[in-house]
Amino acid sequence: MTQGSQPAVVLYTHPDCAFSAAAKMEYRKSKVEYQEIDVSREPDKIADLLELTGGERVTPVMVENGQVIIGFKGGT
Repeated sequence: MTQGSQPAVVLYTHPDCAFSAAAKMEYRKSKVEYQEIDVSREPDKIADLLELTGGERVTPVMVENGQVIIGFKGGT
């Protein structure tokens, strides 16, 4: 990754979601850079989240190199 480029992972989270916390911990442990979008702090991003999930208001949602992953089950 070149300097100034965006991380390959965008992570939609919510602070009340234990799976969001687990996903962040896993990415940090694996030393994977990610951009976090906390929908409780950025409510304008909820529309993006709903588009990615087909209308479900669920977190976490990871977008890795264009691939959408809904939910977190642990382990990479």
